[in-house]
Amino acid sequence: MKILIVEDEKLLADSLQSLLTKKGFEVDVTYDGESGLEYAELGIYDLLILDIMLPKINGYEVAKRIRAKRIGTPILMLTAKSETEDRITGLDSGADYYLTKPFDTRELLACINALLRRQGAQVDEIKFGNTSLDLSTATLVCGSNSVQLSAKEFGIMRYLFQAGGKILSKEMILAKVWGYDSDAVENHVEVYIGFLRKKLASIGSNVRIEAKRRLGYQLEVNDHGEHDKKTAN
Repeated sequence: MKILIVEDEKLLADSLQSLLTKKGFEVDVTYDGESGLEYAELGIYDLLILDIMLPKINGYEVAKRIRAKRIGTPILMLTAKSETEDRITGLDSGADYYLTKPFDTRELLACINALLRRQGAQVDEIKFGNTSLDLSTATLVCGSNSVQLSAKEFGIMRYLFQAGGKILSKEMILAKVWGYDSDAVENHVEVYIGFLRKKLASIGSNVRIEAKRRLGYQLEVNDHGEHDKKTAN
């Protein structure tokens, strides 16, 4: 699970990053609204922890712009503003929950876990075409056939399935699966896409990973047989 913290109080931001990293999350931190918005728009995060009083762009505006782009990442707002009107403004801006400072770390963790569960932890599989991805076992299933995926294969396949046919750039896949600060390059994505195409074919799936020149990859359903079309990276 990847979390983005947007908080201009550096000491608080870094302590939250340390806390959440120890809890097993991958955490990125930015210290102003402008860079926070840029990170959030990558669409690679499972949760956004957002302060309101931020340099450059305030948290309300960041949340509004994220929602305007139809990015559904859960948003937990952290702020010293505790008036009812402030809470209403935060929720109307697109926040899912509003936590006032100072807060107990146990309450913060409970909020995070609740938002992540709400996001889809109850979903055990994702379907596309005649194929499903079992999230609990990292397995692709088509009819009576199945194939196990490696960690990176699962990360890419899950991202593609969740995109529901939308195009994902190689940069987005790298950031989501390898991490925003990873040294991995686009060729890594191409290699794993090749592995996944072979595994989809091996179970008789009608799902094809289609390459869109200079744009990235998207899932398509091949209704005319597996051998109609071959796609290159």
